[in-house]
Amino acid sequence: MSTRLTAAAERLFDRHGYMATGMDRLIAVAGMSSRTLYKHAGSKAQLMARVLNERDRRFMARLEVQSVDALFAALEDWVRVEGARGCLFLRSRAETGGETPEIAEAVAIHKAAFHRRIEEVVAVNLGREDPELAEQVLVLLEGATHAAVYRGAEAVSAARAAAAILIERAQT
Repeated sequence: MSTRLTAAAERLFDRHGYMATGMDRLIAVAGMSSRTLYKHAGSKAQLMARVLNERDRRFMARLEVQSVDALFAALEDWVRVEGARGCLFLRSRAETGGETPEIAEAVAIHKAAFHRRIEEVVAVNLGREDPELAEQVLVLLEGATHAAVYRGAEAVSAARAAAAILIERAQT
């Protein structure tokens, strides 16, 4: 039951945002009583943290790749499958001002893991560490995620092309 609740909550939070999604709407969509919802979810912030942790698990699994180009291919696939509404982690942090501990912690954990993964992929791709290039790739990935909201998948393709130029330069 908690998997169903988490999936329903993710759909609502992703589409409508954290603040605009009320517990009544969650109860209706999850098809459970308020008592059952609170038993499984705890607070709305705890439910959002669970949603973010599940999303982190799915997203990071897609990033088990060995090249920067493959990172962008994974993002293109994510946008195609999950939709182009921007980063749920950053949106939920912005909505709460970073002042909801459960959400802020889930976002911080995800973003730190995301950064580490990019550093790892850049190092594998180049055969050496390059923190500056990893930071540039991170900004391209994050920017493409948000630009895809209004530009579509072309934003990810443009960022992918820019990353390829950066990688090529770093290899010479």
